[in-house]
Amino acid sequence: MELNEYQRLAENTDQQPEGMSFEDNPRSILVPLLGLAGEVGELLGEHKKLLRDGDSYKLFPDRVKEELGDLLWYLSNVASKHGLTLEEVAAHNLSKTQRRWHTGVDSRRPYRLLDDGFPESERFPRQMEVSIESDESGRSVMVINGRKYGDPLRDNRYEDDGYRFHDIFHLAYVSNLGWSPTLRALMRRKRKSNARVDEVEDGGRAIVIEEGISAMVFSYAEGRGFLEGAEGVNYELLRTIKDMTSHLEVSCRTEGDWERAIMKGFSLWRRVKDKGKGTLQVDLEEQTIKLLD
Repeated sequence: MELNEYQRLAENTDQQPEGMSFEDNPRSILVPLLGLAGEVGELLGEHKKLLRDGDSYKLFPDRVKEELGDLLWYLSNVASKHGLTLEEVAAHNLSKTQRRWHTGVDSRRPYRLLDDGFPESERFPRQMEVSIESDESGRSVMVINGRKYGDPLRDNRYEDDGYRFHDIFHLAYVSNLGWSPTLRALMRRKRKSNARVDEVEDGGRAIVIEEGISAMVFSYAEGRGFLEGAEGVNYELLRTIKDMTSHLEVSCRTEGDWERAIMKGFSLWRRVKDKGKGTLQVDLEEQTIKLLD
C-alpha cells in the first residue's frame, strides 16, 4: 500500500474532520496530537511487559504492530490537518537524515572547494602547517606555513576557559568545509577579483557570522564537557547554523559536514588546550586536519 493511499483511507475514519477553524473546533488537531503522545506511552508499556516477561510474552509482536498502527493513524491525521501528505513528509525526513549521515545519493555528491577558479593568491593554500603557541603572557599565537597571522588572543573572560585557542575551530571549518571568512581575511586571501563575492562571502558580515557560530558552539560545548566522549551534537544546533549561513556559499555543506567539523575541532582544541600549544597539519583537498605533536 502506498503511503498516500493509506492516508486517504485513514481520513475516512476521522471522527474530528476538518471544516471548521481551530478556534471553532480545537479538538480537530488536539485529538491526534494527544493521541500520538498516548500511543507512544502504550508502545513503551508493551516493551516494559517484554522486559518483564521475556519470551513468554507471545502477544508482543501483535501488540507492537497494533500500537505502531495507531501511531501511524494519528501521524497521518496530523499531516492531513496541516495540508501535508505522508509521502512528502517521508521524503523530507530521508533527505534530512541523508544530509546529516551522508547516506544514499547524498553520500555521492561532488565535493568542490569554494574558491576553486579564483587566482591562486585568492585561494586558501591547499596544505598548511599551523602552529598554535602561547607567548610569554599566555596569549595564543597562530603561525601558518611559517608566517604569523592575527593578533595574540586572550580568553576575554574572567575564568581560564581556553577560548584563546579558538582559531582551531576556524581551521576545522576550512579543512572540513573549505570555508572560513575569518581566516581568509587574516591571510589576506579575500577574493577581490570578484567584487560581489568579496563583499558578500568574504566581507564583515560573513566574518561576524562565523565568529558568532564559533562562540555559540563553544557555549553549547562548555555545558557538555567540551564534547569529550560525545558522539555528535544536537540537531537543533546544526539547524541554527544552517539557518545562519543559508545565504552564503557554505550553505552547500550539509549538517553532517558541520557536525564533523565541530567534533574534529573540539577534539583537537582539547588536546592543544591541555598542552598549551600544538602543531596542526591541514589538507583542504583531503578534508583532513590532525595534530602532529
